[in-house]
Amino acid sequence: QDGRSSFIGHQLGGVMEMPNSKDQRVKSARAIQITYYLQTYGSVTQDLIGEKWESEFCKLMHKMQLDHQDLQLYSLASFSLWKDFHQTSLLARGKVLVSLMLILLTATLSSSMKDCLRSKPFLGLLGVLTICISSVTAAGIFFITDGKYNSTLLGIPFFAMGHGTKGVFELLSGWRRTRENLPFKDRVADAYSDVMVSYTMTSSLYFIAFGMGASPFTNIEAVKVFCQNMCVSILLNYFYIFSFFGSCLVFAGQLEQNRYHSIFCCKIPSAEYLDRKPVWFQTMMNDGHRHSSHHETNPYQHHFIQHFLREHYNEWITNIYVKPFVVILYLIYASFSFMGCLQINDGANIINLLASESPSVSYALIQQKYFSNYSPVIGFYIYEPLEYWNGTVQEDLKTLSQGFNTVSWIEQYYQYLRVENISATNKSDFISILQSSFLKKPEFQHFKNDIIFSKAGDENNIIASRLYLVARTSENTQREAVELLEKLRPLSLIQSIKFIVFNPTFVFMDHYGLSVTMPVLISGFGILLVLILTFFLVIHPLGNFWLILSVTSIELGVLGLMTLWNVDMDCISILCLIYTLNFAIDHCAPLLYTFVLATEHTRTQCIKNSLQEHGTAILQNVSSFLIGLVPLLFVPSNLTFTLFKCLLLAGSCTLLHCFVILPVFLTFFPPSKKHHKKKKRAKRKEREEIECIEIQENPDHVTAV
Repeated sequence: QDGRSSFIGHQLGGVMEMPNSKDQRVKSARAIQITYYLQTYGSVTQDLIGEKWESEFCKLMHKMQLDHQDLQLYSLASFSLWKDFHQTSLLARGKVLVSLMLILLTATLSSSMKDCLRSKPFLGLLGVLTICISSVTAAGIFFITDGKYNSTLLGIPFFAMGHGTKGVFELLSGWRRTRENLPFKDRVADAYSDVMVSYTMTSSLYFIAFGMGASPFTNIEAVKVFCQNMCVSILLNYFYIFSFFGSCLVFAGQLEQNRYHSIFCCKIPSAEYLDRKPVWFQTMMNDGHRHSSHHETNPYQHHFIQHFLREHYNEWITNIYVKPFVVILYLIYASFSFMGCLQINDGANIINLLASESPSVSYALIQQKYFSNYSPVIGFYIYEPLEYWNGTVQEDLKTLSQGFNTVSWIEQYYQYLRVENISATNKSDFISILQSSFLKKPEFQHFKNDIIFSKAGDENNIIASRLYLVARTSENTQREAVELLEKLRPLSLIQSIKFIVFNPTFVFMDHYGLSVTMPVLISGFGILLVLILTFFLVIHPLGNFWLILSVTSIELGVLGLMTLWNVDMDCISILCLIYTLNFAIDHCAPLLYTFVLATEHTRTQCIKNSLQEHGTAILQNVSSFLIGLVPLLFVPSNLTFTLFKCLLLAGSCTLLHCFVILPVFLTFFPPSKKHHKKKKRAKRKEREEIECIEIQENPDHVTAV
């Protein structure tokens, strides 16, 4: 009505044009997008008033939607993204507690045996509680040091639990491998010497990998904050397991040595006394004496996971008829992984980080449906005095805004001068006509807020101004918007005109400029670090080679499969990729190095012994980890869905490699065990000669020999 002329192409969605019209007149539009800018002056009071207005506005829109069912109204205010982003934490509180209960239950059951003397249910329980205490301590340190919480930190308890429980279950396995006739202090010492070296090494790798993420090289602030907190959690995890859980292991060992019940902590009666009692009492107080035979060397072999691996799984996976199917399975796995890696989607989608049923998600979905032909409105802010009347400056501004539809006071003013046939080639004329004539007209009054004047004496100056840019885009709006950022920002550094560009969605889009390169760099550096560290710590170089090969296979598998599962490269998936690298090392390294350094005369026997030694701890940890992820499925948030998908793939791919791929591939690839076979034959021949001499010299002790 006031004669204002403005570009509104980006505000109309689902447009239908008049048929057979020469100038493309709009017949109808399915959607309209209206933007309100609240005026504030930077004071705290103004900000509070603005926030209150926005809150009331959103409530009003919701009420109007209920009153007018024929209309679909969606609102988005400046605080909406922040509010809906943090809503995930509130929604996930109960589910995280359920996860903890499930992990506690799984750890307790998997550490139990029928043997009431050697069963260690409380150690599994205390191990998980140890990780919980360390995570709470890390959170306390984080908040004491003025850390700012955000929903991405929701992944830290799961990351810390996946690494911490591995140390707990490995210590339990190390205890089971010790000799029962040793004093409990010596058994604890043997368990520590067997396990804590590798656990120290993997904890160091976690610390270094996440330390890189926390370094100044990381440009994503959310990733930096997460990695800082993760480093503290890993450090505390290590010391809590080393000290607190170690003392729990000592206490449990003392109870076992003194023949106390592992649950009721009462003295286990003798076998003669048990034989006179009912069956239920014998079952509760059974210490394994009925199941053990004269040739039983290790009563811990009755643990149900160890028994399953030794008696059933080891023989099945090393069967010659199973191996071809495993090779085919790996080829399928590698094909899908490679196919997924070629389709990595690094587009910034805000929806992936918000609660599923939040107003922001509804708004974003409608905007993508109807308004994807244009980029977000980009604010172009010139923050220094310019000679706008100068022809060169005018050409520079035209060059910068080339390819955009502009909503600009500058263009409108130049057009006004041409229409009115007015010349304004010097500063005084340009500013006086702008203030006294142009901005007084009703159709141009709205530009007053886009120009900041200052007065020095009798002279007026333009110290800053702004205009708005809208770019025409294709269906892939987010990717093109990121490309616009990459195009405009370098220009702000090299051009003579000092400006900045901004839109609220840029905060999210900034995460994706390095979304592919950052995890690749950190993963590559981590693998290189593993190679360097293991080169000095492990004698056999093939151990390093197999570890790097396995970790690379798992990392690429997770990356490819999560792409095929429609997971974008957002903040959470980047952190999960960094974690996958360390999680794979955590589980593959002990298995591989035990195999490489084994002295059995066949590869098959070496891999069987490796699985028997470390398979129980790996299966306990990965199963606890995966079961703990299940409640995340019931949190109505895209962020937790992404976390669930990525961690499920990390655990599944690691389990697949440890129990299926590596046990088969190691049986027909180097390292060879022939030199061990020759040494063993020589030792056996020498031992037989010694035994023969003993038999001849002591004919009365033949049976003993």
